[in-house]
Amino acid sequence: MILGAIALAGVAAWQVALRWRPAVERYPVQGVDVSEATGDVVWPVLKGEGADFGYAVATSGARTRDRAFQTNWDEMARAGLRRGAIHVFSFCQSPRAQADSFNTVVPRDPAALPVAISFRYAEDCPDRPERAALVAGVADMIARIETHTGKPVVLKVARDVERDYRLTEAFDRPLWAVGNFLRPGYGARVWRMWRATDLRRVDGVDGPVNWDVVELG
Repeated sequence: MILGAIALAGVAAWQVALRWRPAVERYPVQGVDVSEATGDVVWPVLKGEGADFGYAVATSGARTRDRAFQTNWDEMARAGLRRGAIHVFSFCQSPRAQADSFNTVVPRDPAALPVAISFRYAEDCPDRPERAALVAGVADMIARIETHTGKPVVLKVARDVERDYRLTEAFDRPLWAVGNFLRPGYGARVWRMWRATDLRRVDGVDGPVNWDVVELG
């Protein structure tokens, strides 16, 4: 009987986690980030679920274009959401080539949100460059993307990447921190965006979605 009660409590907690998001009173600006892995997104429905903005992965590395990017990019605008593009950085490919790939895919749009560059380790890329070389390459990449878009980029940096490379020390750019449920406390600067959960289930998306909030002020 006790084990059954524990199991039921676990199921209930999981259901709460699937619907959880940070309080709107604390974070009035909330949104999502998606990629082709997210599946089909019905953006007007997602807007009704409380999304004020959306970010969509555009490119990964120097050669991969997200197959859902153009659809997501167009549909976010039609739904009246502010939209931004993400480049997923590869530690195995030239930062300059990655910037050129991104600039080819994503149009210059003065109304768009700042571009986000996502730094996270991937199983298919074992390379770990020396910090000085990485920082120099990323600096060139940032300059190329910012010249194209006309806006400073946002750096979405995973905790383990920040631990190894201290990118927030190297670049005076807003930090998009990552961590489920608990406010992140890493990085050399206060984060401006927080991916608060990658488990949230909402109408308009078949699977779980990354839910993000903005720190105002």
